[in-house]
Amino acid sequence: MAVKFGIDRLIADASLRAPLKGKRVALVAHPASVTADLTHSLDALAACGDVKLSAAFGPQHGMRGDKQDNMIESPDFTDPMHAIPVFSLYGEGRRPTGQMMSTFDTVLVDLQDVGCRIYTFITTLLYVIEAAAEHGKEVWVLDRPNPIGRPVEGLTLRAGWESFVGAGPIPMRHGLTLGELGKWFIDHFKLDVKYRVIEMEGYHPNEGPGFGWPLYERTWVNPSPNAPNLWMARAYAGTVMIEGATLSEGRGTTRPLELFGAPDIDAKRVIAEMQAFAPEWLKGCRLRDCWFEPTFHKHIKQLCNGVQIHTEDPSYDHEAFKPWRVQALGFKAIRRSYPRYDLWRGLDFKYEYTNGELAIDVINGGKQLRDWVDDPNSSAADLDAITIPDEQAWIAARKPYLLY
Repeated sequence: MAVKFGIDRLIADASLRAPLKGKRVALVAHPASVTADLTHSLDALAACGDVKLSAAFGPQHGMRGDKQDNMIESPDFTDPMHAIPVFSLYGEGRRPTGQMMSTFDTVLVDLQDVGCRIYTFITTLLYVIEAAAEHGKEVWVLDRPNPIGRPVEGLTLRAGWESFVGAGPIPMRHGLTLGELGKWFIDHFKLDVKYRVIEMEGYHPNEGPGFGWPLYERTWVNPSPNAPNLWMARAYAGTVMIEGATLSEGRGTTRPLELFGAPDIDAKRVIAEMQAFAPEWLKGCRLRDCWFEPTFHKHIKQLCNGVQIHTEDPSYDHEAFKPWRVQALGFKAIRRSYPRYDLWRGLDFKYEYTNGELAIDVINGGKQLRDWVDDPNSSAADLDAITIPDEQAWIAARKPYLLY
């Protein structure tokens, strides 16, 4: 059976929409919020005739997805077709205000996520649920796939490190859909809120070739400007850490967040060091040295030597691939090859509205990863020793929330 996303089930089945009758309905959406025939969810809901749309909300990068870089805020505006206010949840603030909450009774959340703690749509979901609990509103998540499936990887965010890129104590790669995560948020933060998930039909996250994404069944639409394909999503739980490094993550190229590099590294040397230091962490993907010249962002218009992480050919092994460890290993190889390399972005770079902390630590929800990279005596086993218990604990904790 072909997979049906939450939005498609809601549009097709009037009985699912029946509880919305007479209520003012808001939608949280972005450019990837589309139906199977690529109609935007806002337009599809409006066309139903029995849904009274009263407002919409756009997350980071905006409802239209027009903001290329991080930390570029989006304004509020009025939708020209539907004549409803579109509020920015990445503008003057990141939480919905009381005035915004007063515009609806039930909010539908239809966001395509990429399965990584730092991707801010999951924090937006938490903030919406928290505001709904405070104001007595109802939240429905129109569920969509986690495109990188069920595997879990990375350190759990430590207490005190919560931020817009760290909604709670979960690992970097959480292996849940947005609907499942919402249920976990409600229990973990003890929220009293009316919550419903419009589940997918026919979703099998452990099956190939997509292993989480219904490859060849559904069109990939960028959920954010630098999320152009499934291969980026697969690598992202590792390559997102480069946002806290001086290296380029490929923004300003056609393969952002699938590669890393800089003008002053030798990629062949780095790959050889990665293979020598922890070959067991490189299973399931292939590395290739490459050259690129970013048209914007870090190292703009400079020729960079880099490493591309390939997950798009038959050598890809979904269970074996460990993107967070691959990127940790890339940092370690650079540190070992160039001990004095200026690897981390400094305190002057205020990452996602934080102050006084290095971006690499905010991203990882603690200092453990950076300490491991910078320790000349640390081994691969040392990082596994602090990470594997976190991963195993999360696999057990999330089990009651799995819907598929």
